[in-house]
Amino acid sequence: MTLPEKLAQLYGLWAGASADGAEVAPHQHDMDEPPTLDELIPYGLGQLTRPFGTVPVDPALGALSLMRSQERIVAGNRFGIPAMAHDECLAGFAAWGATTYPVPLSWGAAFDPGLVRAMAAAIGSDMRSVGVHQGLAPVLDVVRDARWGRVEETIGEDPYLVGTIATAYVQGLESTGLVATLKHFVGYSASRAGRNLAPVSMGTRERADVMLLPFEMAVRESGARSVMHAYTDTDGIPAAADEQLLTGLLRDTWGFEGTVVADYFAIAFLKSLHGVAADWGQAAAVALTAGVDVELPTVKTFGQPLREAVAGGELTTKVVDRALRRVLTQKAQLGLLDPDWSPLPPALADSDPDAPPGLLRGTVSLDTAAHRDISRRLAERSVILLRNDGVLPMDRPARIAVVGPQADTPTAVLGCYSFPVHVGAQHPGTPAGVRLPTLLQTLMSEFPGCEIVTAAGCAVDSAVTGGFAAALRAVRGVDVIVAALGDRAGLFGRGTSGEGCDAESLALPGVQQQLLDTLLDTGTPVVVTLLAGRPYALGEEAVDASAAIVQAFFPGQEGARAVAGVLSGRVEPSGRLPVSVPRRPGGQPSTYLAARLARAGDSSNIDPTPAFAFGHGLTYTSFVWSTLTADSAAPTDGELRLSFTVRNTGGRPGTEVVQLYLHDPVASVVQPVQRLVGYLRVPLEPGEAARISASVPADLASFTGRDGRRIVEPGELELRLGASSADTRLTARVTLTGAVREVDHTRALHARIRREEQ
Repeated sequence: MTLPEKLAQLYGLWAGASADGAEVAPHQHDMDEPPTLDELIPYGLGQLTRPFGTVPVDPALGALSLMRSQERIVAGNRFGIPAMAHDECLAGFAAWGATTYPVPLSWGAAFDPGLVRAMAAAIGSDMRSVGVHQGLAPVLDVVRDARWGRVEETIGEDPYLVGTIATAYVQGLESTGLVATLKHFVGYSASRAGRNLAPVSMGTRERADVMLLPFEMAVRESGARSVMHAYTDTDGIPAAADEQLLTGLLRDTWGFEGTVVADYFAIAFLKSLHGVAADWGQAAAVALTAGVDVELPTVKTFGQPLREAVAGGELTTKVVDRALRRVLTQKAQLGLLDPDWSPLPPALADSDPDAPPGLLRGTVSLDTAAHRDISRRLAERSVILLRNDGVLPMDRPARIAVVGPQADTPTAVLGCYSFPVHVGAQHPGTPAGVRLPTLLQTLMSEFPGCEIVTAAGCAVDSAVTGGFAAALRAVRGVDVIVAALGDRAGLFGRGTSGEGCDAESLALPGVQQQLLDTLLDTGTPVVVTLLAGRPYALGEEAVDASAAIVQAFFPGQEGARAVAGVLSGRVEPSGRLPVSVPRRPGGQPSTYLAARLARAGDSSNIDPTPAFAFGHGLTYTSFVWSTLTADSAAPTDGELRLSFTVRNTGGRPGTEVVQLYLHDPVASVVQPVQRLVGYLRVPLEPGEAARISASVPADLASFTGRDGRRIVEPGELELRLGASSADTRLTARVTLTGAVREVDHTRALHARIRREEQ
């Protein structure tokens, strides 16, 4: 292959599918006018960027358009190599008409890796059916500051929870043949002040023990074949230029063999934003040398600038060949280099591709009943009951007022990367493509004999209180008020949650807090219902005076029904907080995963104690934990065994989420007060008991020591069994014996927690 042919395999073209089934057309983006397909295909093409996730297009015609483009690409280059097509799939396949699922923060709230794995397999099957090869998900960033706009895209604030849920997602996606992409490697969510794409100030231990753990777990256990580097710099080194990270750690130590792809435009950012490259060619050379294999979304630096850098001696063709080998290996794995490869996608296998487009329209469904059922189950398991004075479940109230900006807004359940929000918002008048019943509509169905009145009161982020009077009129004489509050997902300031939609504080957007306080002042029971992308402080009065608080993190197209089901009692609440809910809007950043000095004390007048702690969630029943037995000691290379009983002592079925935390009272470097090392959902019928056993490897007590080596130290530990990080039910005090032991990336990562057979 010539140098231009080699480089062509290392970049993409941002292409939106044609609405009439014709070839894809280059997307007009913010960086530059992209090249045309005609200009690129004589050399070949590595990637087609977001053929479905750029403009609304009927799935069958999108598949046809992608097929036509692949035919042209194959015919246009002398080796007949197709392009890989990639798209977004964070909350479902980001295509018009595809099922929308809960956002990742809801995956974390469900504490259910198996269901997340099933969701990802459903997403992957839809994407593969129409000719897509790679999905840009999941996000493995650990929340460090909830003001960051992309919190909704994360799984939570604990690295073990993030790692286990993300690994399950990747396993599901990869099981369909789709290439999953781990992102954003690494530290993106730890930006200063929660600002998107801001610098990261993070020490080596925080990076290793918090931010890297989910990626390490996924690389070892999930089969992920791609990694996307972060936009940010850490201590002055941009991730795209970090050879120690992208090659030394990821490949040489962890053994990753897939491709490293650039986050969109990030290689160019080495020059334009980071200032570590003098020109586009130098930016390309720095990134390629560091270990970035593919420039996305569109060729900018890996084309002519990189050719000139090679000609000028800034890097050798050996570095180019290294990336090329990885890309072609992945294409071979996908069957794209097979002599009998066909661009005809499975979804069109029984159709006539030469038929008029009108006959194909509507023949491919990306929103089946089976996939909606998965979305529903995940939504139901992710709804979190934070507070309840007994008003829930509601028992046939005569009159309900549904008040707030989320009451009758169809997209209130969708996150930033769902198609109707991410793309559909730019095409006013285009149908959403999926059914999005509002909370008001679902409550009317849930309580058919009830009179339901409504008023918005205010917009999500409005400063105007003129609607309060109508809201107060609406709530007169009702039995209960459902206050529907939260976020509007969007991009780069067009929402209150989402990429580039960072928050100055964790107060509810706009005048929603004032609306809530006004409703509480009426004396009528208020059920606060939050459809949001991040946790919000509700104020001291609201936390204590609300009759109930229900939290749902953008729960997808079935989410309004799930929330309504929890309010009525048709659905048993079983979600748990993947992030702490602050008591006050300031005092950030703060997560439960913090050292003793981060807790309240006499040295500061700011109390960061949350209103609701990580792992918290109520049910409509009660549980008793008892009869703990545990080993008293184990060597630093051994494991500790324990068992205990959980009994449902209430009158309703329910699910307890058993959470195992490790507390290290004395260590050679400062440790978090406690950290999650295992969990298990335990559904129980009224009166039913289950014996739960756990085997806890000593490796789980390891941390990065003073000299940068990961070690297990002898000494006393506490294994805390709790219903949340703030609700310990049983404690096993144990001792690790023997010498300090060094461990590496092959160490045990999991406690084996299981329900014993009765």
